[in-house]
Amino acid sequence: LPLDVLMVFSANPEDYTARGKIITPLKDRIGSEIRTHYPITRHHGMAITAQEAWLEGRADGGPPIEVPEFVREVVEEIAFQARQDSKVDKRSGVSQRLPISLIENVVSNAERRAISGGETTVVPRITDVYAALPAITGKFELEYEGGLGGAGKVAREIIRGAVGNVFGGYFAGADLRQVIEWFDLGGTLHIDDTLRASELLERTAQVQGLRELASYAGVRADATVPAVASAVDFILEGLYAQKKITRSDE
Repeated sequence: LPLDVLMVFSANPEDYTARGKIITPLKDRIGSEIRTHYPITRHHGMAITAQEAWLEGRADGGPPIEVPEFVREVVEEIAFQARQDSKVDKRSGVSQRLPISLIENVVSNAERRAISGGETTVVPRITDVYAALPAITGKFELEYEGGLGGAGKVAREIIRGAVGNVFGGYFAGADLRQVIEWFDLGGTLHIDDTLRASELLERTAQVQGLRELASYAGVRADATVPAVASAVDFILEGLYAQKKITRSDE
């Protein structure tokens, strides 16, 4: 009988061979083999992540969520950096599930901060990415070299590389000397991912020229306080990622 039936076989080649190809005993049961690949560009990956991640309508009646473009880019760049990192096992790879899970965890940390601080808008920051480390370490396998230092250390190095790349694109023409000199002269800041946006801006107000640089991150003059705080946080993390200032984790 000419049945109108389509059968789809789904298999992970890693389960069958280390060559990354579907072996003959499996292939002879399939009429066509579709070869898949990672997103070619960062913005292509961002479109997939935005489509698949559960960000809208998460909390019934909760504050609205606004994810800055630079946060989305950093999250996606982490996957690209991980795929290129020699400490990450290439055979297991780094799937698109990493940035999807990561952006959801980043927003969750921002939601927790907004709710506890009574803020009206949820705006994630780059520091929320560090709070979402389990979404990274649980999505890749390490080579022997990476296993020596541990998944957490490898993930932090990947985040730093991703932030540095994205920051360079946004602040290529910005004059950062005033901010860097403030730290070089002995200035220090104590901040963390739990600080309310207003408190973060209050603590960083002493750094000359820092607030004015927020426009390079795409923040308008009439932006909300949480959006400006996210941009300021991005600048500090970007300078640290490019080794222009230093910080310690406490």
